[in-house]
Amino acid sequence: MQLTGLRVSGVAKSFAGVPAVREVSLDFPAGAVTALMGENGAGKSTLIRILGGDHLPDAGHLELDGVPLELTTPADARAAGIRVIAQEPEIVPHVSVAENVYLGSLPRRAGHMLDRAALRERMRSDLARLGFDRDLDPDTLGSKLTAAQRQLVEIMRALTTEAKVIAFDEPTSSLSDHETEALFALIGRLRAQGLVVIYVSHRMREIFRLADRVAVLRDGALVGVRETADTTDQEIVRMMVGRDLSTLFSRKHSELGPVMLEVDAVTTDDVREVSLRVHAGEVVALAGLVGAGRSELAGALAGDLPIRSGEVRVDGKRLRLRQPRDAVRAGIGYAPEERKAQALLLHRGVRDNITLAMLDRLRRWRFVRRGAERRLALEYVEALRVRTPSIEQEVRKLSGGNQQKVVLARWLARKPKVLILDEPTRGVDVGAKVEIYHVIEELAASGVAVLVISSELPEVLGLADRIVVMQQGRITGELDRAEAGEESILALAMAADLTSQSA
Repeated sequence: MQLTGLRVSGVAKSFAGVPAVREVSLDFPAGAVTALMGENGAGKSTLIRILGGDHLPDAGHLELDGVPLELTTPADARAAGIRVIAQEPEIVPHVSVAENVYLGSLPRRAGHMLDRAALRERMRSDLARLGFDRDLDPDTLGSKLTAAQRQLVEIMRALTTEAKVIAFDEPTSSLSDHETEALFALIGRLRAQGLVVIYVSHRMREIFRLADRVAVLRDGALVGVRETADTTDQEIVRMMVGRDLSTLFSRKHSELGPVMLEVDAVTTDDVREVSLRVHAGEVVALAGLVGAGRSELAGALAGDLPIRSGEVRVDGKRLRLRQPRDAVRAGIGYAPEERKAQALLLHRGVRDNITLAMLDRLRRWRFVRRGAERRLALEYVEALRVRTPSIEQEVRKLSGGNQQKVVLARWLARKPKVLILDEPTRGVDVGAKVEIYHVIEELAASGVAVLVISSELPEVLGLADRIVVMQQGRITGELDRAEAGEESILALAMAADLTSQSA
């Protein structure tokens, strides 16, 4: 039967009386990639969860190829041929990659015994067919996978079964350049096969490269649909945020203070003899490709990873960083890349998460002064415009952008001398990005030394006073903002590869 596509008609959904999706009617044609865009909290995730059977709509209905759908559970969605690839995949830690991919359909022999040879062969065949044979080992345990590999497992799960609709939710947020290219090629094949492809991303370059059409949500309602060939990124941003953002970056670069962070010949298990300086009031960006060692350096400076040799000084004082507490007491704040796994207490409230690094200053004897704690949390919720019903709301229920604001609020409250931000706008919409950039600007203006790790080159170029580039655990060069460009950064990020090719 010829596939016609997925139709959403008048779908609405509210939580505790607050509308999340407002009577959305939208077609997702077969054989086309439809990008779904909007700020965090615009309703994208709720709509995707309705399609995946996780939420029942309060009103409206769905059709697939002209047939009405009743999706009361995720199993109903899978039976209908709808696959949702989540941004935060769930991995069984103590079984292999192959077992994670084929859970529920594992090959058996002798009645009940797992046929490991058949499983491994099936996995290798599917990896080669989908273009990920360089990226996953079928025998690796789930607990040993990187964030990028966990994402690939989720993609493999969806594509090794028969599907009519594939919805990707921020699929490249953890992928390397090679893995991203393999995914883009795969999406091209899915389009050619006539599947419905829904692509949720905040990355404009990806949208304009992949999508045939863009549907924009704002405040739960559909603002409009544009053919990609007939629109611009500026128009999409205006539709998303309801206003014109002529530029994402408005930072004014001022006079720098004394050197605040000094790193001299620091060596860890992953980085070698790294030296750098960050002045008070300066934003220094760490650029490089995936695996360059940037996050590992940040973890070492935050006391989370052991330093084998070298010295770290803050405000001229030499530090002994044996644990994160040492870094915090020395005036170093750290917002890691994996905010859900490493930065947030997901089942605790906004108040608890904001004041986590301040309890030593909020105590009287052994008791936390709850009134002072609440006032502090409210102050930074208002200052950063965190969208939350209350400061007691569980952080896991907030959008990604608001979760990141909570992490930033924690360190703003602590008033650090040095703040390390690892991928601060990963998975964050355009409007929230602008707000985070303003926070970084205000921190620098107040005299904080800011070290930013970012894989988005426009972000690096727009934020930084200086750019330090790493490859394979070493610094390959440093660029002043006046001389830096995407080409010069990439040349330094690939310096060893380019040298070996020319040799």
